[in-house]
Amino acid sequence: MIPRELFAKIRRIEIRTKGLVNNVFGGEYHSAFKGRGIEFSEVRPYQIGDDIRSIDWNVTARTGEAFIKIFEEEREQTLLLAVDISGSGNFGSQDKFKLEIAAEICAILGFSAIKNNDKVGLLLFSDQVELFVPPRSGRRHVLRLIRDLFAHEPESDGTSLQAALEHILSVMRRRSIVLLVSDFLDRGFERPLRMVSRHHDTAAVHLQDSREFELPALGLMQLIDTETQSGLLVDSGSRSARRAFAQAARLHRDYLQTLFRRAGVDSVAIRCGEDYVEPLARFFRARAQAV
Repeated sequence: MIPRELFAKIRRIEIRTKGLVNNVFGGEYHSAFKGRGIEFSEVRPYQIGDDIRSIDWNVTARTGEAFIKIFEEEREQTLLLAVDISGSGNFGSQDKFKLEIAAEICAILGFSAIKNNDKVGLLLFSDQVELFVPPRSGRRHVLRLIRDLFAHEPESDGTSLQAALEHILSVMRRRSIVLLVSDFLDRGFERPLRMVSRHHDTAAVHLQDSREFELPALGLMQLIDTETQSGLLVDSGSRSARRAFAQAARLHRDYLQTLFRRAGVDSVAIRCGEDYVEPLARFFRARAQAV
């Protein structure tokens, strides 16, 4: 039995995100994640202007008239939502935590996928794979995935993108769309990311918070790592301390951008407290133009 509060939250997300899917993202999703395969449909008589490489020589020889093969896009696809549920997801200096934003974005992608007759699966990970739900189609299935995102209690606070990516390689045999939703506060996952990108159409949603890039000048502050629970006392009133903090954040962001580019992974940055609709729509449009 789903608790009433959780049911109400899922229902609100469904209403909001389905409206966005119908008005903004449904067509954008189709264009951004086109089927990569093609399948034979039929033959028809050759017409002036047709590509002669499409001529079906067997039918042409049999009938004495030129025929060409018609192919259609293999539309049905599989979308895997791989979501980081480590301790840092329970952080947000604005009105929502990263995990709440992740759930809403996953709902948008999930409802967009089933609107296009695609299947949707879910992988939740911390420093281990915590939950894998095989891809299926249908509204009830997407609602189940949203429920799992909110209801699952992580067994660990740590992060291992390597473990998640290696699991994807082991369970997703057929080429699929893999959407990584994480703050990517991790290292050492370069090789498995390249391998996943080689086998699947891979994209990354990079969840961020403004406080991860800039410290307010509030004097002595105790910073707590929500994944390791280790603490660090910082004098945020010091300009050099604030500069060092900002530089470290900038270096990690640059590292990720370089990593994504080299691995052939498209990415979009979403910040807590800011509307994610427009950056997500721009991301979809950019992918559609690049296809």
